[in-house]
Amino acid sequence: MDSLALLNSRLLDNLRVQDFAGFDPFDSLNSRLLSATPLYRNNFIRLAWLQLGKRSPVNLRPFLGVPKKRNPKGIALVISGLVNDYHRTGENHFLVEANELSGWLLAERSNVQEWGYSCWGYHFDWQARAFYVPAGKPNIITTCYVARALFDLGKVTGDQSLIDVSLDAARFISRHLYTEADGRSFYAYIPGESAFVHNASLWGAAWCGFAGRTLGDEALVEQALRVARQSAQEQVKDGSWVYGERHHHKFKDGFHTGYNLEALCILRDALQTNEFDECIAKGYQYYVETFFETDGTAKYYDNSVYPLDMHSFAQAIFTLLKVGGTAADVELCERVVQRAIDLMYRPSTGLFIYQKTRHFTNRINYMRWTQAWAYCSFAFYNRFRVELDNAQD
Repeated sequence: MDSLALLNSRLLDNLRVQDFAGFDPFDSLNSRLLSATPLYRNNFIRLAWLQLGKRSPVNLRPFLGVPKKRNPKGIALVISGLVNDYHRTGENHFLVEANELSGWLLAERSNVQEWGYSCWGYHFDWQARAFYVPAGKPNIITTCYVARALFDLGKVTGDQSLIDVSLDAARFISRHLYTEADGRSFYAYIPGESAFVHNASLWGAAWCGFAGRTLGDEALVEQALRVARQSAQEQVKDGSWVYGERHHHKFKDGFHTGYNLEALCILRDALQTNEFDECIAKGYQYYVETFFETDGTAKYYDNSVYPLDMHSFAQAIFTLLKVGGTAADVELCERVVQRAIDLMYRPSTGLFIYQKTRHFTNRINYMRWTQAWAYCSFAFYNRFRVELDNAQD
């Protein structure tokens, strides 16, 4: 086993010790201290409390009564990593562990009686500027990542029930998240909310297009195409996208741009269409030219390297290899992996750092945001390298 595979194996062992549970940047509203007071009912207090937990470099959660918990998206990322480790090694214990975790995900579905289809949300209440989302209310990003992980696991194990659940999630997205507002057609982030966010809408389009083609549902395919065309039309001339249409969403960052490109590629491949080729090519050129330093450091924003965030490095691995894949892209990805280890890895703990700013380092151990993304992306990279080496022999 090479050094990177050993590093990732150690990270997986750390996750196992914690039973794949942990803290999250956005979980502060799980505080037993806050929920015991009437202040919890105030939107401003909830938003400020959540931001305090997210921005503080000191982990206040143990003092605020925030428990460590499993997160459905984090578990989905771990399952995806385990499936990649199985493909790389052929060792069946990875699939056994993935199957055990899939059982937890099935049990953690949002209320099927309420929503009618399989879907997932976060394990914490979430207060945004414009709305409040209670724990368990389904959202499009968690649902898409869980659906993809269950589908891939079902395919490799031959478990049709997992495949059926994963495809059923597209029905939830189509029925409850498809939105027409302000002259746009898109998938919303959560039911009942009309904010247009490109990465959320495109991930929904990717999964609905994939599921629609798999199920032979052309109405679902056409809806997915209509949604994807909306984001393609709103791509800036230089190939970029802002995060979303609201005034506080006018930023451009690396990992959400990577989300957009990966989603468009999934849709393109599922439908065997060249409709989005120019959009992908322009977006990928912008991505590579904008979000990396020459040494492979993955930038957070288009106009700032900081904060350095493992999430940016992890998504870069997927984008460079799945959207790019040329020799130059692979070489850049190798630099990205090395910089992630140099800048973000802590050999003393076997874990990755959450963020570095110009002035301080936040070492809080976040399961979903940091460690699960690191494990999943490195597992994919390790598999890619083995398959590339075998193809060249």
